Amino acid sequence: MKLVLIGPPGCGKGTQAELLKKKFGLPHISSGNILRAEVAADTAFGRKIKKYMDKGEIGPQELITEVVLAHIEKNCPSGFILDGFPRTLYQAEELGKKYDVVAAIYLKVAEKEIVKRITGRRTCKKCNRIFHVDYHPPKKAGVCDTCGEALFQRDDDTADTVKNRVRVYNEETLPVLDFYRNQGVLREINANVAPDIIFEEILHIV
Repeated sequence: MKLVLIGPPGCGKGTQAELLKKKFGLPHISSGNILRAEVAADTAFGRKIKKYMDKGEIGPQELITEVVLAHIEKNCPSGFILDGFPRTLYQAEELGKKYDVVAAIYLKVAEKEIVKRITGRRTCKKCNRIFHVDYHPPKKAGVCDTCGEALFQRDDDTADTVKNRVRVYNEETLPVLDFYRNQGVLREINANVAPDIIFEEILHIV
């Protein structure tokens, strides 16, 4: 099974990908996590891409595509759940040259809700678990429930950066919807509802 989750920042792609991973045992491939890992490791690629990520921009798509496709080839022999990739038409076409996507699921959510969701996110410095100050707060403010390390707000989770990310998304990612729509594999879901409701709809699709 090869699934693609599409949607603006903060629509819940990561949450649904993790639920699908538990359900079907498939690798959850987050392009954002791959890129942040490269930045944290201070690789040559990481240094190149960081300046774009800090501004909420995608960065050179050819370079990102090469890194993500190499990761998929190495780690996903039996299928995958893609979260945040492809983000451009070029990436969708390159992915399609190697893999047949079963379903591309578009999670639709209003921009106002996106900003609220993302600016309230807090991430653990050690285990990367994500909390939210309103929707899913930690038991102790600023401290991860799982490992006890400090939580922080990512540089690209500020209001101005989020709005720019949504603008970039609208300009560069929406053509991906037409790509999958033309292939007959695009499915749209209202993502303004609770995660469990979204998950049930995805299960009906797959």
